[in-house]
Amino acid sequence: MITRSERSVGVRTGNFGLAILVAIAATFGSVGGATAEVTLKVATIAPEGSDWMRKMRASAAEIAESTEGRVRIKYYGGGVMGNDKKVLRKMRIGQLQGGAFASSGLMDRYPEIGIYGLPLLFESDEEADYVRARLDPRLAKGLEGAGLKSFGFASGGFALLMANHPVNSRADLEGRKIWVPDGDRLSFEAMEAMELAPVVLPITDVLTGLQTGLLDVVATPPVGALVLQWHTKIRYVTSLPVSYTLALMAIDNRAFDRIGESDREMFDRIMRRTYAEFDSANRDDNKAARAALEASGIDFVAPEGTVLERWRELATSAQLELRKRDLFDPSLLDETLALVEEFRRLNGPMPVGQAAN
Repeated sequence: MITRSERSVGVRTGNFGLAILVAIAATFGSVGGATAEVTLKVATIAPEGSDWMRKMRASAAEIAESTEGRVRIKYYGGGVMGNDKKVLRKMRIGQLQGGAFASSGLMDRYPEIGIYGLPLLFESDEEADYVRARLDPRLAKGLEGAGLKSFGFASGGFALLMANHPVNSRADLEGRKIWVPDGDRLSFEAMEAMELAPVVLPITDVLTGLQTGLLDVVATPPVGALVLQWHTKIRYVTSLPVSYTLALMAIDNRAFDRIGESDREMFDRIMRRTYAEFDSANRDDNKAARAALEASGIDFVAPEGTVLERWRELATSAQLELRKRDLFDPSLLDETLALVEEFRRLNGPMPVGQAAN
């Protein structure tokens, strides 16, 4: 197993979108003051013509206008630059300087960014909001220390289990091939801790995996299933908030620092506003996506009673096991779990049926 020290030294230079993956990059243009001109190259799996791309292009136009053309953004949509690992590799050599990532796609660079994706950590958006208000700044600072400039995080919603058979219990997953995103050590080790069978694939290969039988079960928010067309290959969705997904936009610090100071401030302000809008809008988007899935004939099932309690017990066991495996700073895990318990003491847990998008 790779130790934390090895990760720090060797992997710092090392996907889900969903609903929404983000990226910004900066061409290594001339170094200088406010007059330095930089072209920002952006890689994302978001399809061309999608609402996300439309809004990002609008922000790019605003940045170009506000900086009088000194900062421009060039997007590479639809996954043409490859999965997260390939994007990160191209960032290292300067072919790209940033990308749109699910938090799990950056765990090689900064393992703690995956903390919100712990299995069944949150039961509602309200719980996630409470914890994020207190920990997002810490995670952003950690990313910057790993060489990546972020501009805020956007929730992708809760990933739900999707399959061609009903999944009500862990037994319904035994012997099934369950998708885990390439690079997502957290999900992989959580599956192993639950003695299940993870299949690692980049997000760009999941639809083919469902078509060919390489995969039996996937987990994604409703909007992700629609945008990526996975809903055409599944029949059942389990209304259980398996994990909380997060998307972010990141630029290599070296590239961002090549932008003149006043232009950096303008860029930061516009992109933070845009990402705050994404974070707010994605919740409504997932509700609409769920309605669309139901209208398409997909059945939603919800575990209840002792079955639901068993899911929670399994999640707690997985969290404890993951703590032993040294995936991230244990003090951050302890603080995260403490904040969840604090919220529940103050507000009480929300019924899972209401929590899952």
